[in-house]
Amino acid sequence: MRINFKFFIFLFFVCLCGFFSCSVVGEIKNRDLYSLTDKYVESLYTKYESYGLLGGEPELTPDGKYQVLPIGRLVNVKIMSVVDDSVYENLCKELSAHYKNDNHVNNVFINQAGTIMIDCRNKK
Repeated sequence: MRINFKFFIFLFFVCLCGFFSCSVVGEIKNRDLYSLTDKYVESLYTKYESYGLLGGEPELTPDGKYQVLPIGRLVNVKIMSVVDDSVYENLCKELSAHYKNDNHVNNVFINQAGTIMIDCRNKK
């Protein structure tokens, strides 16, 4: 019985470490994407009123995994590889969590074209 108890304690700590590492890994994994989207979100409140109908220039993250394109007061995020919908859904959830407490962002959603939009339009 004593061996089983030690095993369960060990298993508990392994699970606990796994839980905390997953939440930290998501932030580290998308750090380049977040810094790029943060730059555009912040510039809509400090430098630009809008990026206009044609938007700005698309910009890739340093690793080339994501493309970010501002359009009007929206920021479009595109994954640069062929992925299924679940990858976009997970990224949308991660971006929503990242901007949860940012009062400049109204919503993060998957648009009809299948990419993710960060909505920074003025609230009415």
